[in-house]
Amino acid sequence: MPANPYAQNLDRTPANYQPLTPLSFLERAALVHPGHLAVIHGRLRWTYAELYARSRRLASALCARGIGPGSTVSVMLPNTPPMIEAHYGVPMTGAVLHAMNTRLDAAIIAFQLDHAETDVLITDREFAPVMKAALALAKVKPFVIDYDDREYPQTGEPLGGLEYDDLVASGDPSFDWRRPADEWDAIALNYTSGTTGNPKGVVYHHRGAALMCYGNMVAAGLGRHPVYLWTLPMFHCNGWCFPWTLSVVAGTHVCLRWVRAKPIFDAIAEHKVTHLCGAPIVMSTLLNAAPEDKRPLPHEVQFVTAAAPPPEAVLAGMGEAGFNVTHVYGLTETYGPAVVNDWHLQWDALEPGARAARKARQGVRYAPLDGLTVMDPATMTRVPANGQTLGEVMFRGNIVMKGYLKNAKATAEAFEGGWFHSGDLGVLHPDGYIQLKDRSKDIIISGGENISSIEVEDVLFKHPAVAHAAVVAKPDDKWGETPCAFVELKPGATATAAEIIQFCRANLASYKCPRHVVFGEIPKTSTGKIQKYKLRDTAKAV
Repeated sequence: MPANPYAQNLDRTPANYQPLTPLSFLERAALVHPGHLAVIHGRLRWTYAELYARSRRLASALCARGIGPGSTVSVMLPNTPPMIEAHYGVPMTGAVLHAMNTRLDAAIIAFQLDHAETDVLITDREFAPVMKAALALAKVKPFVIDYDDREYPQTGEPLGGLEYDDLVASGDPSFDWRRPADEWDAIALNYTSGTTGNPKGVVYHHRGAALMCYGNMVAAGLGRHPVYLWTLPMFHCNGWCFPWTLSVVAGTHVCLRWVRAKPIFDAIAEHKVTHLCGAPIVMSTLLNAAPEDKRPLPHEVQFVTAAAPPPEAVLAGMGEAGFNVTHVYGLTETYGPAVVNDWHLQWDALEPGARAARKARQGVRYAPLDGLTVMDPATMTRVPANGQTLGEVMFRGNIVMKGYLKNAKATAEAFEGGWFHSGDLGVLHPDGYIQLKDRSKDIIISGGENISSIEVEDVLFKHPAVAHAAVVAKPDDKWGETPCAFVELKPGATATAAEIIQFCRANLASYKCPRHVVFGEIPKTSTGKIQKYKLRDTAKAV
């Protein structure tokens, strides 16, 4: 066979190949739109030129303290400007950013600090008590930097010898930051929830982070200069990579230290917010806000939501309130959302029930994801595209993690057969859209029949008194398992267990209906996901 002429003397050179990295997006934004507003936080305003200079100062100051490739910088920060700077300044040194969940307890924080071999810790004073306890438990002894939020002062004691703004001020705004030698180099470390043991450390690379930014632009409908409100925690999958995405389109970050209804409505009205992201609990916060906390929206606001499919009633309520909801789905291992419910215009003409059914599907792969399907995990063959046959949702592509840090066994298991195994159960519809039915561990098997907790929850949400609902399996001597419902009522609303069960019987097959109903606050993570492992423990005692 003759030599391939397209491989002759056509090599990679610095002129035609550079490793992909999201860091270059900020460099470009500062060059093209130096005066455009990049960050809003209280009275604070930074332009893109200022954000880029501060990020370079941070990188310079960290390098002066020995931070570079192989180092880990951990941060315990709310959605404040230093969190945005850390997404650029830390990887500009070649180090890896480890953003921690601000609701973790001291023992889990200590585990993460040790497992990540943290070299530097940047922590907000709000979290001083838990961080002090974690540092006492941890084996590593990182250099600690305190952040004192001058816009919203906190009373926590300083834990280190240096204040964050002083650290940044000591750096060089013209610092020649380190581009990755290889786009496969790690950029961030995120930990799974660890509900059945120690959490696993998920490693992201520069290539995946950069490609996610383009995917987010398409999925969220980001045009030039969007105004993005930070209701999604930036520690969660690096804010779904939106801290980097906003630089591509020179958007404005509106920081939000605490997710509360009034500040959200105020920010939307005052800053003309165009986009925000969050779990369904953020939608409930908005819909159930007190009348005096609400303000008219300046225009239709795009809301991107993940986690469980939004119930039909919630979707309708959001539409009436002026929000257009886009449903996405993903995992920590896929940089956040990698699946989007790509809406067809002709679906607008469907009757409300059919339209809501389309809206609740998870959808199709993000543009930068190469493969998405539902398979039988035992045979690794695709399930029939009939919308009924249950299988495991699987991913393949450049926005799947590098793997789990220091856990080769778990990495090999996750990638078995050349696909990432999500652990989520779903079906494949004839048009190629996937729909989740449950986590494999959340399926309720009653008398040999599979019951989807999501299906039961969707009915519960239609009850006019229900604000939040979750369904888990309760052990049963006769049936093996039966559904147990946990319900939070809307403010001022009343309902009895008998009424809830009767409502379910009117809308579900009898074997799918909960036999027990527990009223009270449902435990949730800081990103709004319901902690079903806690509910399963409670259900055993009901």
